[in-house]
This record gives sequence, structure tokens and C-alpha cells, in this order.
Amino acid sequence: MRIAALAAVAAMGLSGCAPEGMIIHRMPAETPAADNAAAIQRAAALAAAAEAAQRAQEGTEASGEAPTPPLTPADAPPPKTYDPWEPVNRFSYRFNARFDENIFLPVSNVYRRVPYPLRSCVNNFFANLAEVDTVINYTLQGRLGRGVRALGRFVINSTAGVGGLFDFATKLRLENQPTGFGTTLSKWGMHPGPYLVIPILGPSTLREAVGLFGDYGTSYGINLANLYRGNLSWALGPLNAVDQRSNIGFRYYSTGSPFEYETIRFLYVRKLLLEDEGLHKRSPRKPRPPDLPAGQ
Repeated sequence: MRIAALAAVAAMGLSGCAPEGMIIHRMPAETPAADNAAAIQRAAALAAAAEAAQRAQEGTEASGEAPTPPLTPADAPPPKTYDPWEPVNRFSYRFNARFDENIFLPVSNVYRRVPYPLRSCVNNFFANLAEVDTVINYTLQGRLGRGVRALGRFVINSTAGVGGLFDFATKLRLENQPTGFGTTLSKWGMHPGPYLVIPILGPSTLREAVGLFGDYGTSYGINLANLYRGNLSWALGPLNAVDQRSNIGFRYYSTGSPFEYETIRFLYVRKLLLEDEGLHKRSPRKPRPPDLPAGQ
């Protein structure tokens, strides 16, 4: 889409890099009170599960079996996150919260009144456009098998799916597995870098921000069906943003925690590091079979 519309398009994520293909689902309750009640229920369930685990461990000790060693502080991930721009990031976080509360959520709530089949077609259309960028990035990552699957999804949904309005590829067990230039940079060995809260977009890191603009530059350069430069882009950009936001259940300050900024920062960066670890994890080498004696 046009660069001027990027800010509106970017708001679809509010969780870092904008997802390229999402499954529409029912949204949670709209009131903070309901969100807090749900959080209390989840906390109670976790406490019950912890108590059950404790009882199970006590039963194991009584039976003479070796108990599972308890976790130590060394087993937990470090709570600190590299955030050298924290004052600016906190200002951006508060701005994003106000923007989301006063502009984006009201528009998204109105959009959610559109019949589900129509919203599903819109979501599938934009997810299909993102497959082009997915194919390119899988190729740059050297993951050619996934790139071929993404290309197959694009061909099937662009033809049998009537321009991507219907996701027939998933019914053929070609699941949507989007990727972006941020993941490509990770595959090439680039560290996530400092934490960054981008206005309107939300939590990110320096690497993911570079990847986001790389993805947009790729789409703008290819300009598939003249959707990223023509006059139609002025309407498609905001529509894509609203569609994405309507499928995200996150609400700013819904739990009332005074440490929400720190919690979001920790969870986002930790998730990113786990994804990087999985991306660079090599499958174990198979043991070499023993040499057979001659004649066998």
C-alpha cells in the first residue's frame, strides 16, 4: 500500500510484527471487569494445578520413587530485558493505548458486526497476498520445502479460491505458515537487538522493525495486481488494519496490573528468543551403523 497508509496498516498488529495470516475467532469480553474476572479464574486454575502437582509429588515420595527435582532460580529465564530506550518506549506504549482505546477498538468493534463469511473472505484475501512475501523469505532462509508449500498455497487460493477469498489450500492440508524478513534476519544470525515500542504498531525489537519495513518494501516493489500503489491501496490499507485488529484479543490495561509494560516486554522478547532458538536448532545426527564383516 502507499507509504502514507502504512501507519494505519501497521496498527493491525499491536503485538510487534504484523501477522500475515490469521484465523478469525470469537473475541473475548469487551469490559475490563470481565477480563479481570477471567484472569482471576485462570489464576485459580493455575493454583489448583500447582496444588495437585504438589500432592502428586508427595505421593511419589511416599511410594519410594525418585521425585522430580524442583526448579531453581537458575532454571527460570532472566527477567531483565535490554531496553535502553525505555523512557521513549513507555511514552509510545501509553500513546498506543490511547489510540487503541479511542480510535482503533471502536472501529474494529463496528467491523465485527459484519457477517462472519464476509469477514472471513477479507481475512483470507490479505493472507493470500502475504504468501508472496512468505515465498521470498523462505527462499532467502534456505527453507525451500516451506517456500514451495507457500507457493502452492498462493496458486491454489488465487485460482480455486477466487483471488484468495477462500482458503482451499488449508482444506488440502497446506497449512498457512507465514514468515517475514525479521525471521530471515534471525536465520542469517542477527540478534533481536534492543526492545522497541513502535507508535501504533506496538512491541517490537530493532531487528523486527527492520524486518517489518523490509516486508513492506518487498510488497511495494512487487506491487501485485497494482494493489500497493494504485488508488485502491488507500482503501485496502485501513481495511487490512481493521481486519487484523478485530482478530486480536489483547486489551491495554485490562488486568489493572501496574507492571503491564514490563510483563509485555518480557513475554514478547522471551517469545522471540524461543523462536530464534527453535529456528537455529539442528536435528541430531543419526549414528553411523557399524561396519559389517566382509561377506555379510
